[in-house]
Amino acid sequence: MHVHFLDPFRPRNSLIHRFDPRLKLVLTVAFILTSTLIPSGAWPAYILLFALIFSTEVLSALGVGYVLRRSMLALPFVLAAIPLVLTVPGKALFSLPVGPWSISPTLPGLERFISITLKSWLSVQAAIVLAASTPFPDLLVAMRSVGVPRLLVSIFGLMWRYLFVLVDESIRLMRARASRSGHSDRPGTRSGGGLVWRARVTGSMAGSLFLRAFERSDRIYMAMVSRGYDGEARNLPLPAIRPAQYAILAGSVSLLIVMIMASYLLWG
Repeated sequence: MHVHFLDPFRPRNSLIHRFDPRLKLVLTVAFILTSTLIPSGAWPAYILLFALIFSTEVLSALGVGYVLRRSMLALPFVLAAIPLVLTVPGKALFSLPVGPWSISPTLPGLERFISITLKSWLSVQAAIVLAASTPFPDLLVAMRSVGVPRLLVSIFGLMWRYLFVLVDESIRLMRARASRSGHSDRPGTRSGGGLVWRARVTGSMAGSLFLRAFERSDRIYMAMVSRGYDGEARNLPLPAIRPAQYAILAGSVSLLIVMIMASYLLWG
């Protein structure tokens, strides 16, 4: 069974989709590194980074709304940076007494928190564009081409493939439970037992899922070994990089370097 909703790749006939996967990988890493190195409070630099990623989203034909909706995934993780608002020393914005304590958010702390939020949001957008415009096998080949260790690439590839195995097994368990469960059409009637009973059933299903997925993954791995798997996936080589794409890579990296330097000289 192919669990298509797990695959982020969206086939389109766009300039970004036709761009070489190796260069897309390098540019994405360079963009994320640039957003990380931009100092806190360099708002013009963040605006320029957003303009760059927004232009890429438009050129990719993925839909700006599609990328923005998925980029909201980064926001819950940013909540871990909220203590910076209270712990970074600086001018207090206000003071709120809470029992024997006093909460005093500072302007530098708020500035750093907003900067971290923007950096995470922009970086996630770049990663989404890369994953949605590049087939995963091409990404694995691109990683090997740019020098990522074979062990890491193998881990990424197997993790991706076994994720589908895990979801496939969970769908089988859910289907089996639904086929063995009774259902009443009378209003106000609820199938199954109470909360404790449902928790016990869910725990049993989770244990069964682990055992079934482990056994199936072992069978898949033995089948791979019997067919000559030696730790590295074999794919057709990517086509040669055209000179025009090299020029785009050089220009983009130069622009990102200039942005880093300008953010420290002008806004740092």
